[in-house]
Amino acid sequence: MDKHLIADDVPQPPDGSGAGGASDGALPGGSARQAIHQQAVPYDGGPSPLSRAISGMLRLTIGPIVHHVPGHAVIIRTARATVDIASRLVRADPRVRVRLADDLPDDTGRVIGEWVEPRDAGGEASDGAILYLHGGGYVVCSPRTHRPITARLAADTGLPVLVPRYRLAPEHPFPAALEDALAAYRLLLDHGVPAERVVIAGDSAGGHLAASLTGELCRTGLPRPAGVVLFSPWVDLTCELSTREQRLARDPYISASTARRVARLVVGTADPRDPRLALLSCRWTDTPPVLIQVGSREVLRPEAEALAGAISEGGGDCLLQVWNGQMHVFQMLNRVLPEADAAMHETARFVRSVLAAPAARGGRTARTRSRTAGKGRAARRGRRPNGGRGGDGGPSGTEAVA
Repeated sequence: MDKHLIADDVPQPPDGSGAGGASDGALPGGSARQAIHQQAVPYDGGPSPLSRAISGMLRLTIGPIVHHVPGHAVIIRTARATVDIASRLVRADPRVRVRLADDLPDDTGRVIGEWVEPRDAGGEASDGAILYLHGGGYVVCSPRTHRPITARLAADTGLPVLVPRYRLAPEHPFPAALEDALAAYRLLLDHGVPAERVVIAGDSAGGHLAASLTGELCRTGLPRPAGVVLFSPWVDLTCELSTREQRLARDPYISASTARRVARLVVGTADPRDPRLALLSCRWTDTPPVLIQVGSREVLRPEAEALAGAISEGGGDCLLQVWNGQMHVFQMLNRVLPEADAAMHETARFVRSVLAAPAARGGRTARTRSRTAGKGRAARRGRRPNGGRGGDGGPSGTEAVA
């Protein structure tokens, strides 16, 4: 049976960060009394041997290269060609089919993308859809490179996944990618998919884009989606938080210094304080439910925690899952890593829950729920380990109710 405690009864870390699961201080609103919700933990006790092996290999091979890559066009074009070739070597998922989506208009003609659909789906498009925005620092990758995630989403949820090939920097700096993402969202609405049956998702820079799109929908009064899923989101393009974390985290291959150089190409001549870029300065009011998954070893972990806090402070419902010992966008390895497989199951459960929820969510209680998959830094900093066993087998952690 689930166990509910009061945060006042839980040992607190010396920095006063409370039981909210955040590093570098409490999440906004963390001084309020909090209800601690303990549940079962998948892969409690640390990363699997395979996860450790892959992380170690990346740290020795890819990591040193990424940490010294200059952010200029020649290297970026080489990286694009490399990841494209690598993506063509990945075996297709037989449970899904892929077809072109070439009807996303922009001022130059078409924004090409693709639909990833479950082969056995019997429903119409109006039953729901996922809009997936791929990562790659806004400068590399494509819908093809992220099929390990989009195919799994389609297979697990039974929903079609629309993946736009948004324009990339430095050729097309901000706000080009956001304009293309907005066009893709409008396409779903124009095709008869109700907004309350749409989930927006993205990883890394695509996570930033997904959050930026969600904020833009709320600011402009367009129909908001049912929910948002962010895998290892790149939240802070100034890279201040990740630069501080770089000294502490054992991130296998993501470099805060390289990210900062790339960010300059992405922002271009725009004002970095633009709320569509500076997500942590936004007023996150009237947002749909959000799921954030991040690895405990990532330099981007503090950014994910800060975004969860900002959404909570704005009155939103944000479920933050910190996966113990995992690297950046580990969900890409869902065919081989047990943790990634479990994370995708958690994602599908979240998608089903927000699509099943009533469309009207007025009067929601302002809260943030932070669940840690594994003991992670929270336990190491003096918090009570989440060892209780609940009924749903999901990640454990804390549920903070302001």
